[in-house]
Amino acid sequence: MARSEAYDQHPQHTLTFDDAPAAVRVRVGGVVVAETKRGLLLREGKYPPTVYVPRADVEMSLLSRVTHSTHCPFKGDASYYDFTGDGPVVGQLAWSYEDPFDQMEAIRDHLSFYTDRAEIEPLDG
Repeated sequence: MARSEAYDQHPQHTLTFDDAPAAVRVRVGGVVVAETKRGLLLREGKYPPTVYVPRADVEMSLLSRVTHSTHCPFKGDASYYDFTGDGPVVGQLAWSYEDPFDQMEAIRDHLSFYTDRAEIEPLDG
């Protein structure tokens, strides 16, 4: 892996970034929403690892930004996106830190997807 960055923002809450070990494809109801070989794998505290996909590798025309937002004391303010492509709307499919804290700059211009709302599959090679 080319990248490995760790941020100890709190003694019991560590954030670590690495290049994702495999390419990934994100689908909703069979529709490909994203595909990348440049994903970032975020390990945060006790949460399961999360893949962040570069915005350039996301079919943004299938998503609509919503007014809902949240604040993370470690990353900043998160914006959310619904899937509005073919098929039923999937609410809050993805989130993005569009203006993250300086130490989280690696996830700027990336989106992450809820694993219970999208199929996230590793790709060979």
